[in-house]
Amino acid sequence: MADDDILDTSDGEAPAGDAPDGDTSEAPQSRPQSLMLAFFGNHVLEEGELCVYSGSIIDVLGRVGVGEQAVRSTLTRMVNRGLLRRQREGRRMYFGLTPQATRILDDGRTRIWTQGAVNDDWDGSWTLLGFSLPDSWKRQRHDLRSRLTWSGFGALYSGLWIAPGDVDVSAVVDELGLADHVKIFHARADQATDIALMIRDTWDLESIAARYVTFDKRWTAHLGAGSGEDPIGTRLRLVSEWLWTIRTDPRLPARHLPPAWPARAAQETFRQVAEQTEAPALRSARELLETAPLH
Repeated sequence: MADDDILDTSDGEAPAGDAPDGDTSEAPQSRPQSLMLAFFGNHVLEEGELCVYSGSIIDVLGRVGVGEQAVRSTLTRMVNRGLLRRQREGRRMYFGLTPQATRILDDGRTRIWTQGAVNDDWDGSWTLLGFSLPDSWKRQRHDLRSRLTWSGFGALYSGLWIAPGDVDVSAVVDELGLADHVKIFHARADQATDIALMIRDTWDLESIAARYVTFDKRWTAHLGAGSGEDPIGTRLRLVSEWLWTIRTDPRLPARHLPPAWPARAAQETFRQVAEQTEAPALRSARELLETAPLH
């Protein structure tokens, strides 16, 4: 399963990494799995070996419009996919993170809080990955492209992908069993190369920018929201939508992007709303969530 599958908020059970249908500038209703992982990322990841009662999960996700049956089926599906583990305590069922889900959420946390959406520190280097797969390996090709997209790569040519900076994708290639079919290089562009033009030809900048503009408009309204809002639900929607917004952004070097690139304003809005909701959401979680040690 591709890492970005958990971040795919399109309707339905699209394959890992598929972009939402239609205009990508409009964030779709978040899928229950995306909201579920946002929930565990917000309230379990940093708490250590902890599991949460299913009734608490149903309560919280109900606040963002996910019905009980959808929550239960999502929990079952995520257990089957190795993302959650069940633990029975008396007559109650609790759910905690698996090592795979912890790794994925750690990666998402780094992407959100450490790297950010704006790349002001690019050192001029690129990572190039070339691959040649048999025509019959459609699923392998799809999985590789999906993982490369989440890792910041774009298709320079059909079998040659490129990402800004020094990107280590060896673990991704090994996990997919494609090491014999992939070659990875680290290089710098010759001065004859128009980097801004190459970026425009390789990535859909209009679509990426539109996502940021839409996010910024949607969440600016929350900055002045009063206490009437549900902080735990607001924060779940915020994180889920932000991940949807950044999932196709390779963090291209800011100096080669169009003027007033909207990622900067959107990121500031995200961080302000995140700061505004952090403490109230944690207080709400402590009151609502029934937890148990994971064993």
